Amino acid sequence: MLDVQNSLAQPAHAVSVTRREDYAPPAWLVPHTQLDFDLDPATTRVTATLSVTRNGAHDTPLRLDGAGQQPVSVTVDGVAVNDWRIEDDQLVIPLAGDAHEIETVVEIAPERNTQLMGLYASGGNLCTQCEAEGFRRITWFPDRPDVLSRYAVRMTADKARYPILLANGDPVAQGDLDDGRHWAEWNDPYPKPSYLFALVAGDLAVNRDTFTTMSGRTVELGIWVRAADLAKTEHALAALKTSMAWDERAYGREYDLDVFNIVAVDDFNFGAMENKGLNIFNSRYILADPDTATDYDYDAIAAVVAHEYFHNWSGDRITCRDWFQLSLKEGFTVYRDQSFSADQGSAAVKRIEDVRGLRAAQFPEDAGPLAHPVRPDSYQEISNFYTATIYNKGAELIRMMATLLGPVTFRAATDLYFERFDGTAATCEDFVACMEEAGDVDLTQFRLWYSQAGTPRVSASLTERDGRTTLRLAQHVPTTPGQPDKRSMVLPLKLRLFGAESGRALTDERLVLLDQPSETLVFEGLAERAVLSINRGFSAPVIVETDRTAADLGFLARHDDDPFARYEAMQQLMLDSLVAGAMGDTAGHDAVIAAVSDTLANPDLDPAFVAEAVLLPSESFIGDQLATVDPEAIHASREGLRRALGQRLDDQWREAYDIAPEAYVYSPQAKGRRRLRSVALGYIAASGAGDAATLAFSQFTAADNMTDRQGALATLANSDADEREAALDIFYNRYADNSLVIDKWFQTQALSSRADTGAAVAELVRHPDFTLANPNRARALIGAFAANQRAFNAADGSGYRFLADQLIALDKLNPQTAAKLLPPLGRWRRFDPARAAMMRAELERIVAAPGLSKDVFEQASKSLAG
Repeated sequence: MLDVQNSLAQPAHAVSVTRREDYAPPAWLVPHTQLDFDLDPATTRVTATLSVTRNGAHDTPLRLDGAGQQPVSVTVDGVAVNDWRIEDDQLVIPLAGDAHEIETVVEIAPERNTQLMGLYASGGNLCTQCEAEGFRRITWFPDRPDVLSRYAVRMTADKARYPILLANGDPVAQGDLDDGRHWAEWNDPYPKPSYLFALVAGDLAVNRDTFTTMSGRTVELGIWVRAADLAKTEHALAALKTSMAWDERAYGREYDLDVFNIVAVDDFNFGAMENKGLNIFNSRYILADPDTATDYDYDAIAAVVAHEYFHNWSGDRITCRDWFQLSLKEGFTVYRDQSFSADQGSAAVKRIEDVRGLRAAQFPEDAGPLAHPVRPDSYQEISNFYTATIYNKGAELIRMMATLLGPVTFRAATDLYFERFDGTAATCEDFVACMEEAGDVDLTQFRLWYSQAGTPRVSASLTERDGRTTLRLAQHVPTTPGQPDKRSMVLPLKLRLFGAESGRALTDERLVLLDQPSETLVFEGLAERAVLSINRGFSAPVIVETDRTAADLGFLARHDDDPFARYEAMQQLMLDSLVAGAMGDTAGHDAVIAAVSDTLANPDLDPAFVAEAVLLPSESFIGDQLATVDPEAIHASREGLRRALGQRLDDQWREAYDIAPEAYVYSPQAKGRRRLRSVALGYIAASGAGDAATLAFSQFTAADNMTDRQGALATLANSDADEREAALDIFYNRYADNSLVIDKWFQTQALSSRADTGAAVAELVRHPDFTLANPNRARALIGAFAANQRAFNAADGSGYRFLADQLIALDKLNPQTAAKLLPPLGRWRRFDPARAAMMRAELERIVAAPGLSKDVFEQASKSLAG
């Protein structure tokens, strides 16, 4: 049997590039696939019977993709053949006729599959992950998304070890065998690409329920987990039913099978996977109870459950023609899950959270060496394009089109899209064309959003003269790797003018389409000086630069009637002060303190919104505003403003903190109160108050929920108080047998603002509970540390060396996860020459590592050259 790990490792010169312009339809189609699995963790035998048909007039042989399996036999139309060959990881079979039945038998080793692609072992169970190119690690197949097939699956396994056998679609039959083994058959009547194939075999318990669709059909629902975790599945099950009903109301989409199953596994490269009828989830996005999951976890579970369910139509029923179209399903489905989450609580807070995430991950991606369009032109390893650009920026493109069309027309356009392309592999162009047709609009220029990388920058200047108020807008799209010359984009900017003295709106909200390099708007007869509110609701994913003063921003933070614009004004006021503070100028503190005080004192504001509005921008986001990132100066500036806010507004923070805690309830109102209380505790601690550690430790020990407990722990983890070590020890000992909560323990320490965090993290990798083999654990410690701007960018380069060491080791186990943790090293151009040289040196060391995967090679080499 071929070594699975070694089959992945390739020298740098062997890496090939796939280009979008080279797309050609598949030479052979596979209308039907029969799979027979004889399951065993050490050696699983897979028999695949493919009905293949020639696609067009050609004499091309059948080529089936494979990786890491041991071929046993090949038959054509029931006859064993020997004229097949393996060429470039493909099984090549010459065929004379137009239709054949191909049977292949292979052996694979799930328990040795550390990269967690294909069929692998996790927690004693067997499961699959096939997106993007994992199916080829199971059997020979044309593993591309535009080959759609109907799958019938039979599984045979030891009944004591694997009593539950699940696959895509609906169950057909099951039975016992004489040797202590049993079998089950499943059938999926809908054609799907191989990346949506799924199989799970294990000792699992199920939480069952039913859902009645809008046409009156009953769907059997099941969430499958370890028996000990069954009680933690209620929230996910409720979220599933809520999302099914929401998709019927919002998009008219009804579920189409008789069963819908979800399985939670501990070892998973992604958050979850939308396999048709059998979603496989990272357990962190299924398991929750108040003692072990925070409010953020509860929200994330609902969002991810909804996301994967929504994929049933935007991804499964309509899939991607090729992987360059990945945002067709992911951008659209992220937009759908964001809309769902906004409907479940505070839409304003949800929009703030989404934009914060976009700015934290996608804006730096757009500004760095790994920048790429929403529809890329080429790739070396497709798994590297599961990025914030594809997902989050892709969602913003859908949001902009929804804004341009309006809700009624946008719904008509999505109905047209679902009807026209149901059962096919479509493109981003197909989706945009439906928007054009239903909306009777020309989106030719808008398509640049799919082909141009980079975050547009908009400058806005408001002047008054002779009774006229003039707004001048201009746009610029920065140069990105491979795209030096940019064209003007279509930027839908919502704006409104407010009176500086009265605080009332002087104009209605207006949607301006900036599609030229510049544009001028004139407003006549305004009774008072106007203050500009622009990009309201974050209507376009752009960076806005204005000439608004601190007084203007403070005014908008108090008076703007658009919640996001109000938040944005506060954040910009803070950001300006923090950037100046990094240069030694703290004059802007007073304006920030006054605006925060007014926000805290406003009884009409939702506590959840207040908690977001009064949070300072992150150190990383502050760094994004500077020509050269100075981690220590940024940290000092932010801590200085936090201290000033804590000291000057002590009474207000304590009033917010002293809201009597109540028995845990997961509701928008309760979440907001907990969030504000945690933020207030952080500011009390930042002030240097003598009782801060006592308050935090008291909250930590008395908390009846993980939100309050972890909030207190994070405050203590940033401190030098004696209670810090006690809290960390108590937390660890209480949850030592819960891997998801221990992830929080590692992450909290990796994100600490203490000066010794780098040394602490280096010690934590030697902790008995740390392992690189589990992606969640690697992300919790290594990923969190790399996101800690001050600690990671230590002046001696120790953070860079540490990350490179971990990535080289992780690459031998799980190249996908390693590649996703590499980008912080690629931002070396943003730092001073000494740090930049050390970061480059570590990238060069990674590239030179023997046997480096193409996943990590692509990321590291582009980071050096971009």
